[in-house]
Amino acid sequence: MTDNLNFIKCPACGTLMKKVFLENQNILIDICLDGCGGIWLDNRELAKVDEKDEDITPLNEALNGKTFINVDTTAERICPICNKPMVKNHVSAKQDICIDECYHCGGKFFDRNELELMRNQYDSDEQRLADVKELAKHSEKLEQIFQELLKKEAL
Repeated sequence: MTDNLNFIKCPACGTLMKKVFLENQNILIDICLDGCGGIWLDNRELAKVDEKDEDITPLNEALNGKTFINVDTTAERICPICNKPMVKNHVSAKQDICIDECYHCGGKFFDRNELELMRNQYDSDEQRLADVKELAKHSEKLEQIFQELLKKEAL
């Protein structure tokens, strides 16, 4: 999906979002500057802003000094692009930041400060991948234990 050029309403507070151009990534980011401070990323944009070394200075400058309203981060969100319900998912293997994703168009919504929190979780893609691999090992081990319990119950 290409960069959305239309102005959209924030899925968290309904305020019209502003566009901030990230020159180094050549993308427009939708940001709720007059409402809750949330950030909308179109499909495939997250990979361009998810690491600490990727320059998001224009985004931070737009947010700097602003006061934002509080929103219910647990409320169901509707995608501002395709009007489908969004799904809450953890953004990393650490499972401490939960964002809203649209499975239909691939867009992602970060509540205020969640993008920065995610960017600060890891120093590199290698660390992020190592955490994913470790989580997968634990999941496999849990699956083995579960299967063994099912076998015992069947006896």
